[in-house]
Amino acid sequence: MKTLIDINNWKRREHYLFFSKFDEPFFGVTVQLDCTQAYQIAKEKKVSFFLYYLYRVLKAANEIENFRYRIIDNQVFEFDQINASTTVNRSDLTFGFSYIFYSENENEFYQNALLEIERVRASRSLMPDINGEDLIHFSALPWINFTGLSHARNLSRPDSCPKISFGKMTEDNEGRKEMSVSIHVHHALVDGYHVGLFLERFQQLLS
Repeated sequence: MKTLIDINNWKRREHYLFFSKFDEPFFGVTVQLDCTQAYQIAKEKKVSFFLYYLYRVLKAANEIENFRYRIIDNQVFEFDQINASTTVNRSDLTFGFSYIFYSENENEFYQNALLEIERVRASRSLMPDINGEDLIHFSALPWINFTGLSHARNLSRPDSCPKISFGKMTEDNEGRKEMSVSIHVHHALVDGYHVGLFLERFQQLLS
């Protein structure tokens, strides 16, 4: 479900009109987040660490209103719920895009995710069976401890979905684990303040 925003009476009207005209309206930041406790709990629960933090990053995003805004046919909508489209690696070293429904019930989310991952790995298709704007595009690069990241983008195709990428988990001499997280968002919908709120909430959920 989604709700149409009345742009003329929207507090972000000027921001939307300004940034939506840019050739590249996305901006991005890369940060290091502490995942020491999250990794330990995931292992204790025998849950995939990727799915453990994916659930939490989606929970954080759904709690931040601006992360649920999307531009569709030059109109702005607020979605009731945002889901995940994440890359899924295959044994032949290719990948496919998935569509994973978010559920506030953590175990139900894991069940949804595992079924979708299994489906993608059994397929040769790049695109998921379901596609839409009610998504955040996720990717994991567990081989690279990156400090910055850019995305391949087709600028002729309208796009307002946030893009969030996760890097290699590193560990210091004291056992503290960190992971790079890159966030790219459409500036007509999201400002640095909202990214800060999202990161603060995501870190809380990891801790």
